[in-house]
Amino acid sequence: MKILALESSAQAASAALAVDGRVVAEAWQKTGLTHSETLLPMAVHLLETAKTKLSEIDLFAVANGPGSFTGLRIGVAAVKGLALGLGKPCAGISTLYGMYRACAPYPEDAVAVCTMDARVGQVYCAAFDPASDTRITPDRAMALDALREELITLHRPVYLVGDGAEVTYAALRDMPGIRVTLAPEQTRYQRASGVALAAAELSPDAYVSAGALRTEYHRLPQAERERLERLKGGK
Repeated sequence: MKILALESSAQAASAALAVDGRVVAEAWQKTGLTHSETLLPMAVHLLETAKTKLSEIDLFAVANGPGSFTGLRIGVAAVKGLALGLGKPCAGISTLYGMYRACAPYPEDAVAVCTMDARVGQVYCAAFDPASDTRITPDRAMALDALREELITLHRPVYLVGDGAEVTYAALRDMPGIRVTLAPEQTRYQRASGVALAAAELSPDAYVSAGALRTEYHRLPQAERERLERLKGGK
């Protein structure tokens, strides 16, 4: 089973190749270039250096949210095009779950909290229990204050992952009752290897067609939020 995975949910872009549940190649960059410039060339080069033909890929996987609306659309559109052209299935993977998979192993007894900066005092976040390898919370966008109160109730060390880890750490570090640690920068950010590993866990029943693959934003676009605010204000 060969899986090509793409990750473009935030500033970094990456591609990974997994064979029979093991990541054998990965390319990652955070250079400031747009994902439309970098993502597909990166994937093509990855396959070339791994001596793998595009036609040999059995499943195309992508981080489909939450994250940057533009970044997610680029990644999902790329996977749709590749899968449609080859008649192969797709898998949409939670960005946060992919982050959790990519950052292992975790400190003993810690709760893994995967976060992305959603701006306006919010983060996209989800918590996982590495000891039992289970999800504690769903993916959601929530205020940092609310996340802080929730984590206090867990009574366990918190290990922060993701590009929202620093802003979350700043909100948590001085709170009594929470012991919080930042993942090392080299493992902190979203990676296509985590998307590939998450996709390898799926049964074929969970695959979707290129036409059925969707983004999962978990929040309305800014323009839509502003429009609703204007409507509420009678403007």
